[in-house]
Formats: sequence, C-alpha cells, structure tokens
Amino acid sequence: MVEGPSDTDDTDDTSGTGGTSETGALGSPDKPDSASAEAVAPAAPDLGVGAGGEPTALQRLLQERRVLIVVGSGGVGKTTTAATLALLAALQGKKVLVLTIDPARRLADALGLKALGHDIQQVPTAKLEQVAAQRQRAPAPGGRLDAMMLDQKRAFDEIVNRYAQAAELRQRIMANAIYQQIASSLAGSHEYAAVSKLYELYSEGSYDLIVLDTPPTENALDFLEAPDKVSQAVDSPTMQWIIKPSAQAGTWGLRMIGMGSAFVLKGLARFVGSRFLDQMAEFFVEFSQVFAGFRERSQKVQELLHRQEVSFILVCSPEPLSIDEALYFHERLVRSRMNIGACVVNRVHKAGPPRPAELEPLLRGRPELAGYAADDLEKLALDLGRTYDEQQVLAETDAASIVRLAQTAKQPIRQVPMFEQDIHDAEGIALLGGHLIPV
Repeated sequence: MVEGPSDTDDTDDTSGTGGTSETGALGSPDKPDSASAEAVAPAAPDLGVGAGGEPTALQRLLQERRVLIVVGSGGVGKTTTAATLALLAALQGKKVLVLTIDPARRLADALGLKALGHDIQQVPTAKLEQVAAQRQRAPAPGGRLDAMMLDQKRAFDEIVNRYAQAAELRQRIMANAIYQQIASSLAGSHEYAAVSKLYELYSEGSYDLIVLDTPPTENALDFLEAPDKVSQAVDSPTMQWIIKPSAQAGTWGLRMIGMGSAFVLKGLARFVGSRFLDQMAEFFVEFSQVFAGFRERSQKVQELLHRQEVSFILVCSPEPLSIDEALYFHERLVRSRMNIGACVVNRVHKAGPPRPAELEPLLRGRPELAGYAADDLEKLALDLGRTYDEQQVLAETDAASIVRLAQTAKQPIRQVPMFEQDIHDAEGIALLGGHLIPV
C-alpha cells in the first residue's frame, strides 16, 4: 500500500505534507521556506503525530520499536534516511543511536559533527533545535541523538577482548597477520561486525531506539546470513582438521598431524609458503579459545533479528533496477521471517498539472522575461514544454514502478520526491523528515 502523510489507517494516499502534493510542478521540487520557518517560533512538541492526529506507519515504528534496520542497495539514500529517522525520534523525546557504515563526509556535516568514527558522539543539541525550528515544532524533552560509524577492525577486536580471557592471548591473536586480514577485509566480516555491534549496543540498554544503516555491499542482505556463516565456519570439518591435533598438543607443527595431512600441507606450502601456513595454524589454534564466544554471539544476534521489537525498513528508488532489487530484498526478508515495517521510495518524480496548450503568452507576461525577442520566447516555450512533458513521462514511469513494488510489498510505502540537491544540512534533513514523517 502507498502511504500518504495524512493516513490514519495506512490506506492508499500519495498526498504530501499537510494534504498538499509532495512536490509542486515537475521541474520545481519542494524547497523549504527558510524565511517562514525562522519567523514562526516552535510551539507544540514534536510528538510524531501526522495530519488527522494519528501516527503513520513510520511514526509508529519510531514509537514502538527498539531497533530499526534500514536496508537497500547502494546509492538510494539509505544512510540519509536512517540518520533522518533517528533524528526525528530524538525530537520525539527518545534517546537514539544511529549506527552507520557509510563514511560520507556530508552526513557528518549534516549532523553537525566534524567526523564520524567508532567512538559514539553526541549530535549537538543545537542541530536538533535547528531541525525542530524548520519543522516548526519544539523538541520533546529528554531527546538525544548519538552517532557512530562502524570500524570493522575495532568491532572484531572488541569481540576478541570480550571472549579471550588472558591478555597475552588477546595480544597474540590481534598481532596475527591472518586475524588482521579476516577482521579487516574478509568477505562477510563487515556484515558480521555490524550486527554484532548492534547486538552489543542493544544488550547494554542505553538507548530507546537504535537505527542501523546496513553495509553497502553488492548483496545488501548478506548480514542476515553472516552470524550463521561464522558458526558454520567454527564447526566446519576443515577447521577442526587443522585445529584439533595442534590444540591437543598446545603447539603447531607438521609432526603434530597425521602423515596424510602433513603430506597435503607440505605440498600446499610450496605454493603459499611455510610461513603463511604457520601463521594460519597459529591463528586457528589461538583463536579456537574464543570460537565458543563467536558462536554464542552469532546465535544471540539471530535471536535479536527475529524479535518483535526489531523491524526492517526497505529503501529504494523508483528506477526499475532498484525496484527489482527491492523486491528481491523483500523476498529474502520474508523468507527469513523478518519483520518488515515499511518501505521508503526516494527520488520520486511527481506528476504536475496538465500544462497549458500555449506557453508563449504566459512567458510574455512574466516581468523577468521583459525585453526578450519574440523568437527567443518562442524557442523558450518549446524547450520548456518539451522538458515538462519529459518530466511527466518520468513521473508516470515512477508511479508504475511503485505500483509494481506495492503489488508484492504489502507494507506501507512512503514516497519521497526528487530534491534539487543532496541532503547536507539541517534544512535538508528537515525537508526529508517532512516527507518521511509530516508534522
């Protein structure tokens, strides 16, 4: 279903803020009226209630969930959507953390931070107040927004520190070249680090809401399988074949394993080098002492992802390929029995009213075009009419794509229009927030 800002029961609606169109005429996307926003002092608290007094789907998710996981392919505004939802929840009086993977500088700038890193930072209260002023609503008391960008290596180090009891063991593991490669760049390790950090922050209970912006991988839902893959790797026959003889002896060497295995490894050493095999075996032997912790963490992460207080928000654009990917992601989430809360379609071209048959007389009456020659006005009218018609075609194409998404995704679908520029400041966040959750 396509959700509009004035919904009270998630019925189909494509109206915009306050019952108006989400955009004006095509070619003139909505822009916030800075002057009027500053002239009206915030009065009523921003409680996340849309037109009609009833919360819409995204508003309910902010109010009722403890974890929102924003998923989608790269380049569809996923990170900005996640940050904006987190900020809106903070304006409603919640203590919120947005955990992002995207190192884009413009997001840090938009949140009023010099840079995002693995250490949690508080978004300045002044930034919340600026967005609240743009929304013409006072922030609800008690709200706070923290932000962090996941450092994959540090996330893995934190897990090792948790489960490796001896300080010397922790140092040996972290100094091992194989561990450093796995923790930094092995396929799937980024996804595991993200959901593992999510579980850690959730378990601490310091936040009313955590919003996770998932890793920008080719397959944006790899993190669903990452915990299981870690558990399966720990228990794999190959892993045990390498670990058990050495672990029983407390050291590593070809003489500690069977002759057949030694023959295989000696042959392998000719290609990769004996030093690499030594590092690999040392890593497996040392790391075997924390495998149980990784397995336990993986199981708990899977349990968390299936809890009722966790919902997924699927983000896409109306481009046909993006819709195809969104439908695939939706099917994966359904198959994995995950709770999908809503869909957000960014960068939608909205249809304008029918254009006048004759544009030239209208242009001739515009004061700013006074002095233009008749030939110039005629050419301008033709160009303007052609451009407007092309925008209308784009709007029709986008509408058809959203209908295709709605035929499969039964969750509410929130449409966000195409903006003139990227979101990079409080004004932009307020603009996006006005379409995600209208005042």
